[in-house]
Amino acid sequence: MSTTERPRILVVGGGYVGLYAARRILKKMRYAEATVTVVDPRSYMTYQPFLPEAAAGSISPRHVVVPLRRVVRGAEVLTGRVTSIDQDRKVATVAPLVGEAYELPFDYLVIAMGAVSRTFPIPGLAEQGIGMKGVEEAIGLRNHVLEQLDKADSTTDEDVRRKALTFVFVGGGFAGAETIGEVEDMARDAAKYYTNVKREDMRFILVDAADKILPEVGPELGRWGKEHLEGRGVEIYLSTSMDSCVDGHVVLKNGLEVDSNTIVWTAGVKPNPALSRFGLPLGPRGHVDAQPTLQVTGTDYIWAAGDNAQVPDLASRKAGVENAWCPPNAQHALRQAKVLGDNVVSGMRGFPQKEYSHANKGAVAGLGLHKGVAMIVMGKMKIKLKGRLAWYMHRGYHGLAVPTWNRKIRVIADWTLAMFLKREVVSLGAMETPREEFYEAAKPAPAPAAKVEDKKEQKAKAS
Repeated sequence: MSTTERPRILVVGGGYVGLYAARRILKKMRYAEATVTVVDPRSYMTYQPFLPEAAAGSISPRHVVVPLRRVVRGAEVLTGRVTSIDQDRKVATVAPLVGEAYELPFDYLVIAMGAVSRTFPIPGLAEQGIGMKGVEEAIGLRNHVLEQLDKADSTTDEDVRRKALTFVFVGGGFAGAETIGEVEDMARDAAKYYTNVKREDMRFILVDAADKILPEVGPELGRWGKEHLEGRGVEIYLSTSMDSCVDGHVVLKNGLEVDSNTIVWTAGVKPNPALSRFGLPLGPRGHVDAQPTLQVTGTDYIWAAGDNAQVPDLASRKAGVENAWCPPNAQHALRQAKVLGDNVVSGMRGFPQKEYSHANKGAVAGLGLHKGVAMIVMGKMKIKLKGRLAWYMHRGYHGLAVPTWNRKIRVIADWTLAMFLKREVVSLGAMETPREEFYEAAKPAPAPAAKVEDKKEQKAKAS
């Protein structure tokens, strides 16, 4: 961390908003006009729409993440967490990965902490659940699913086999539907290489408390997506929820009970709970209350955007939708970040702020290889696509949206190679404990037990 006499723009979070806002600020400001500091627990940004494909092995996990230090050159990147903010002194407390926490002064503040998985106090969920918010979880899910196929193929215990081949996904939004679609596709391909495992032996279950899946693409495409997944053998239970999953014994509210080693939780997100410690005005669901200019309500030096902010949706409100807020998706986050970056520079120079307004352009979702749904909004017209054409739209949109040309080229290269090469079905489960084998080889041998003789025996030998 460097010290400087220049004003400091502190960006809390290196996700979608943090990355693009920092790049925009660096691009717009004059040389040495300010110091931009980005603080995040990870040194990379994760492009979350690609996590289902990373879990299925369609994209290399390394190509789903963008290294912050390479992309925001000219900014300080600190790997740690902002634990508190003193607005009166304009000081943030940073807890680094190692060492003592320290104070970091700032002049302008950007809150871009994103969201975390929304969970409920369900017995067993913390111990058994697998999330899908980070690339580590996507890698872990892929290895875990393939490891279950390995177990099922090699065991003679029917209960163990049934539990290994049952996969439960909770949440039918984009994350849940896309993940179960991709993982089912991968498991179907992988089963071809196992002697004792067939697709018919597997059981995929999708659970959602709502009465539909994929609400983002509308009811018609949502129904098609449900029918499509059911046609592939996925059991879908709507208007129900999970009561418990202790030791993998899943109990649903509709009475269904199954045993499963794989419970994937994608039932929505919530703002980062750390926001409650920053003294910022929060909305009813914990989001930072932001104005259309993306300035935090009641301040002129703090901005917020993305999943951790409630931003008025001016385009929807102009169309007559009262109390509309921008939904937490990448489409809005990208555009908000650019307006936010411009407004930070304008605020630093004393210029007026610009309001954020963006009309929804639609939504796309992939449900496995060559399968998807897409709703494209062009003015008042909505174009609805399904199947292979929608899948092309999904890949085309996200291929262009992933940050940096470096990652665009690498992702497209992965897709191109997959057209000619078969999907990898290797489980690298040992990645969870990479030092275990070396530890077993290197640990010292146990000392032989000392032979303690009775004193009488010693005297007898001496005599």
